[in-house]
Amino acid sequence: MRQNYSVHCFLLSLLFLCVLGCGNGNVGLSGKVTFSDDDSPLTVGMVNFTTGTFLAKGPIQADGTYILGSISEKDGLPPGKYRVYITGASTAVASEKGGMPTMVPIINQKFTTAKGSGIEVDVTASTKKFDFKVDRAK
Repeated sequence: MRQNYSVHCFLLSLLFLCVLGCGNGNVGLSGKVTFSDDDSPLTVGMVNFTTGTFLAKGPIQADGTYILGSISEKDGLPPGKYRVYITGASTAVASEKGGMPTMVPIINQKFTTAKGSGIEVDVTASTKKFDFKVDRAK
């Protein structure tokens, strides 16, 4: 009896994930990330939308644009309230002694965590685009 309960819980969890991340209810979402001081594009990193239990992300392209995906690349995300943050926005700086390069952030560190960024959005079925401005690292 206990084994059947575990199997049923697993199947229900799998169904929930499919409904949440798959299906026709997803919103195709894109946008652009630029620097607040001169509107030039951020050219590297990953834009992340999270509820705390769900994550959709999109790689930032050379022109600063991104397209979100949750289960697969570019499949969008379900409507709802999300916190937004950016990861991987750094550049490699060569070591003076010929060792491994050091990764140096190019955006203010506050934008690298969901709570720290202060960016919250409400994605609806009619939402198509969110653009963001970030501050440079100091």
